[in-house]
Amino acid sequence: MAADTAPSEVLVPDRNTPSASDRRARLAVLLLFVIEGMTLGGWTSRAPDVSHGVGLSDTGWGLSYFAATAGEVVALSAITLLIGRVRTSRLSLAGAVCVLASAPLAASAPTIIALLLGILVYGFAATLLSVPSNAQAAEVERRYGRPVMSAFHGAFSVGMLAGGGLGIVAVSAGVPPGAQIAASSVVLAVLLVATYRWHPNDAPSESEAKGPRRRLRDRFTPQLRLLAVLAFLVSFTEGAGAYWSAIYTADAIGAGAAMGAVAYTSLSAGLAITRLVGDRVTARVGRRRVIRSSSVVAALGTVTALSVAHPAAAIVGFALLGIGVACAMPIIFGLAGDQPGVSTGEGVSVVALGQWPAFLAAPALIGALTGVVDLRVALLLAVVAAVAMAALVGRVRSGDGTPA
Repeated sequence: MAADTAPSEVLVPDRNTPSASDRRARLAVLLLFVIEGMTLGGWTSRAPDVSHGVGLSDTGWGLSYFAATAGEVVALSAITLLIGRVRTSRLSLAGAVCVLASAPLAASAPTIIALLLGILVYGFAATLLSVPSNAQAAEVERRYGRPVMSAFHGAFSVGMLAGGGLGIVAVSAGVPPGAQIAASSVVLAVLLVATYRWHPNDAPSESEAKGPRRRLRDRFTPQLRLLAVLAFLVSFTEGAGAYWSAIYTADAIGAGAAMGAVAYTSLSAGLAITRLVGDRVTARVGRRRVIRSSSVVAALGTVTALSVAHPAAAIVGFALLGIGVACAMPIIFGLAGDQPGVSTGEGVSVVALGQWPAFLAAPALIGALTGVVDLRVALLLAVVAAVAMAALVGRVRSGDGTPA
């Protein structure tokens, strides 16, 4: 097996500079990630106002998550069937339009039933946008011939921070949630219309180019199954930190709600900042080595947060966890879009199927364990997931069969 520093692990550009059409494609896909992140950030920041507006209790708000989950399941099932049959550019544009339309409507819901329906539709729309936009990002990376995936996920993180910031301003100005999100949706919709012709289409799979379409199960190659498992482990680790960091800091170590918010923000900032520089690091050291290093940093960060019952340890530890997981998922999506015998969209759809259950499993499994052990011990599951990721990544291969 080649060493981690072998030149074959580093993406080598196919050409010195990308074409004008490739640069426009990159901008168009970056906008999709901004749309998803900014809408989610705006929605999340106004969640208290939305729930209070319809008289929903904290328990009811927590249960409303299942409405979003139902929408996500329907969307993921539909995308799995449609990718390979419908161009990813059409799916992502449909998802973007649905996100921009459903978010302000849900935020303006006058009743609990209307809100739950709005959340369901928004969950469907967000997934309809997320999977094909990642496929398009992988296609842009393939055209560039060098790592660019982390920048797309960085755009999502920046968009989420921007949406949250607009929410803070809107609250201070007394702007209703629906009006705030509608205003940002209008601006984003104008940009979407201006760039819709720039969107790339994923290259056809070998089976499409040679003749009849293959069966759905044939896209689940051994390498894509491995990448799906890695996607689950990465997302489990990230989900554990995102869902429990504030609660652990505020309640488990008694630091209070303000410090809990700081701990969560440190994780989010670690994600965003690292993704903005991750492509350059990946180009230098190789994708497999970045994933392995990321898993080690994530594990060390979690251990740091849990080792001392002090808010400083939690803040630093969860920031390291964010830094650790930041680039792994973008790299995995890029690898999935570069596998032989399947189109970019088909490869990404397999990884998405592996990733999605982690966002349910991390909150639920850790929460269940807290009934037996305390939260500090339960959160060690994130360390286990990170270590498993480090152990498996050595088996990852690029599309040409060389170490990734």
